[in-house]
Amino acid sequence: MLTRRDFLKRTGATAIGLTLASIGGINIKPVKAQVTKIKLKAKQGRQVPSVCPYCAIGCGTIITESEGKIVHIEGNPDSPVNLGSLCPKGAANLQLAVNEKRQTKVLYRAPHSTKWEEKPLDWAMDQIAQRIKRDRDQYFIEKKDGKTVNVNPALASLGGSTLENEWNYIHLKLMRALGVVNIENHARI
Repeated sequence: MLTRRDFLKRTGATAIGLTLASIGGINIKPVKAQVTKIKLKAKQGRQVPSVCPYCAIGCGTIITESEGKIVHIEGNPDSPVNLGSLCPKGAANLQLAVNEKRQTKVLYRAPHSTKWEEKPLDWAMDQIAQRIKRDRDQYFIEKKDGKTVNVNPALASLGGSTLENEWNYIHLKLMRALGVVNIENHARI
């Protein structure tokens, strides 16, 4: 077991030894690492400032595109929010756009089915609109206990926090027009 006294003795002896060695001509300066020339490929293409889509912080990013394709995404050093740094999710941002496993078609699984079917985007949009209209008409409550309430407890909305203030305002107006009272935003979850 090393006692405090032994520790101090050894530390003192080491300090004295290093001092005497440097006075006596032994060179104990730090050694510089050898650097080999590395060719870095410059980012070529048009750079566009953007915002990371993952969380409520809204870190600034710079998207580099070349020939109509996104080739690189990095933190924006001019952003006061993140000063050019990105979290691991933000650093993997490129995978949202450039990923061979990314879903690019509408898939629909009918009730009680075990198979997915490809459907056109227009068909999916029509289905969503029809189902919202159906549920609003079926569950809308205009009056309760003699008071006008205009609510629909059957619909809910979970919004994205990276939308700008104006988009969130319009989204809230749409939800209120449908009578939706269950409105949440993932910025608070």
